[in-house]
Formats: sequence, C-alpha cells, structure tokens
Amino acid sequence: MSLKRRQVLAGSAGLGVVSLTSGLAAPAIANSEPIRIGYLPALTGPSSSTGVGITRGTELAVDVINKAGGINGRKIEMVVRDTQSDPTKAVNAVAELTQRQKVAAIWGPLNSGEALAATPLIARDKVPMLHPCWVDTLIDVKKYPMAFRQAPTNTQVGKGANHYVVNVLKLKKVAVVSDTTGYGTSSANTYVPMLKEMGAEVVYTNNVDAANPDLKPELLRMQNAGAQAIMPWSVNAGFLSRICNTRGNMGWDVPIVGQTTLGSGQTKALLEKPEYWNKVYSNNFRNCCYVNGKLPPRAAEYVERLKKDKIEVADTLLWWVALGWDGAMMFADTLKAVGPKNTDIVAYWNNKVKGWPGIYGTVTWTPEQHNGFPDEDVVMCEVNSLRDGAFNIAPGYNS
Repeated sequence: MSLKRRQVLAGSAGLGVVSLTSGLAAPAIANSEPIRIGYLPALTGPSSSTGVGITRGTELAVDVINKAGGINGRKIEMVVRDTQSDPTKAVNAVAELTQRQKVAAIWGPLNSGEALAATPLIARDKVPMLHPCWVDTLIDVKKYPMAFRQAPTNTQVGKGANHYVVNVLKLKKVAVVSDTTGYGTSSANTYVPMLKEMGAEVVYTNNVDAANPDLKPELLRMQNAGAQAIMPWSVNAGFLSRICNTRGNMGWDVPIVGQTTLGSGQTKALLEKPEYWNKVYSNNFRNCCYVNGKLPPRAAEYVERLKKDKIEVADTLLWWVALGWDGAMMFADTLKAVGPKNTDIVAYWNNKVKGWPGIYGTVTWTPEQHNGFPDEDVVMCEVNSLRDGAFNIAPGYNS
C-alpha cells in the first residue's frame, strides 16, 4: 500500500503506540517477506465517501504497525484495488487478489453493493474476509464460512433509526426513499416491513436513481402523502444533499432520519445553506459520539492521535476513520497470534475474538455468529453538531 502520509507520520512512534497497536513491539529478528492483505475500497465513484474515510484509518494503522516492527518481523503489505463503486470492478479485483496476488486475507469491499457481488467469489477461493458492510445476507456461516463482519447489520441499523422516529420522535407517517444500488434497495426492502410492524404508516416508498438532479417531484409526493419524517438510505453524498436542499427550498420542516452519510463532510459541502442540516439525524455509533460533550476515552485518545498525525477528519466521519484503524488492527492481532494460514485465521476469529476493544466498536464472534457488533451501540446523532468528525448523540437518549 502506498501510504501518502509517511512524511507526516514519521513522528508518530512516540504517540502512545503501545496503547493503540495491540502491544506490538519491534522484534529483534530481521524482517522477511511481507504478509499481503487484499484491500477493496471504493476510492472513486458515487459511493466513495465511505472508502475515502476508512482508508485514512487503515493507512495510519498499517503505517504504525509496520514502524513498530510489523508482525513478528514481517511487514503488512496492503494490496489495494479501487472498486470505483462498481460491483463488476470489485469482482475483477477479487480474481486478481486471490488467484494472482495470493493474498492471505481480504479487507473489504467497503460498500454493500460491491460486497454482494464479491463475497461469493472470495468464499469460493477460500480466503478469509473481513468487511464492514451492513446488508444482512453478506454474513452466512454456511455459505460464507470465512466471512466476518466488524460492523452492524442492516437490521440493527434500521432498528436504531426506526426506533428513533417512532418511539423517540413519536412520528407515525414516514416516507422511505433509497437510491438504486444494492445497498439502497435492500435497505428499503428491509426497513419498510420493520416500520409497519412497529405501527408506523409508510405513506411513500421508492428507489430513485442517485444521479437524478431534481428530487422535488419525489419530495412533493412525500409531502402530499402526509409524511412526518423522511428516511433516506444511500451512501451517495450528492443524493442525500439534494434531499436536504430540496426539503429546505420547499420550506418543509420535517426531520430527515437515516444513513450515516447524511452527516458526512462531503454532504455538508454540497448543502446550499448551512441550516439545511438542521433536524437531520443520521445513524451513528455510541463509541464515536459525544455524550454530555465528551467522547468515550478510547475515541478521545484516537482523535488526539489523528490531530497530531495531521489526518484530516473534517471532510469525513470519525467512525469511518476509526473503522479503518480497527480493521487493520484486527488483522495485526490475528496475524501476530496465528500467522497467515487461512484456516488458522478463521479459527482465531471463531474462537478468540471476544469483546475485542476497537475504537469504533467492540467485536465478538463465535463459530455460529459472524456478526460481531452489539445492538446497544447503534444510535442516532445530530448532524449539525459535527466536530472532529463526530457528533452529539441525538436528543432523547438517556445517555
């Protein structure tokens, strides 16, 4: 992996490396052949906001690990292939990584649309796979026994958002809109029945092309149907900003509650007026939210590291950067314990990852459950409170 920030990370070895690198110390033995890990972010294309943020954390962690001596004397080498937000390119990249590059494991894809296409092929080639994608069907211990998720499922995320709209804001008439990607459509298909089961009335639902420049007809349909809240599901910052802008231009004062990209710096940069971020609440995660003005201790320490190492978070989200760090550190802990053999990696993940303390979230896996994120850590936040890539937890939570 070509780390673009080596020059600003040169002084990072003294910044609490032991506490934030799982205790990795420089070994006395000489380095040998690097351990190669395939990495499949979307760094370009319409769904790249996630990949850009996660990559910053991944790069920083790999740099720290390697400067501390690597894994028992072996450097980690990230073999990066930009999926370009395109499932077909993700599929092509998998073939190269598993069959030609012979990587020990794969981190990603980072977007569900690409992961839906890539996961069966990674499973076919018997390569351990770690990913943060939310679509529920991406984890199946029988179909994909080497795939593990280090993030919540769509069901967990939807429950968090639906709970906030129906039980906290006390709103019953809801409009659900998504883009036409695999992630967007699967989210809408999952969340609409959940809302109905909670007693909400879904007065509008549609899948809309994310490139559609004029969303006013869609929002007028929502308004005419009596919607009291808009719930959009997309990782496309342009699409989400157009929803916020259109609502603002219409003077329609209803809350927007949905996907985390609603609160990204990229979405903010596309707003026509700053106040169009008012009454917008996005999914977030307790470990990366301000509660009573403070971040949890691990996240606060991590933010200080990012500042010292000049890693930008103003245009992205803290939890994306932290998730990239956690992914690389999970690989470091695993490879240090058992080495790069595929079956050993999977056995370690199945049996030894219990309450693993990441910056983004705590992870626990078992042989029967490769979803590792706790329900209680999925919360909503106020997007207009953005500071250092993190937000205030939304009004209405007890803590």
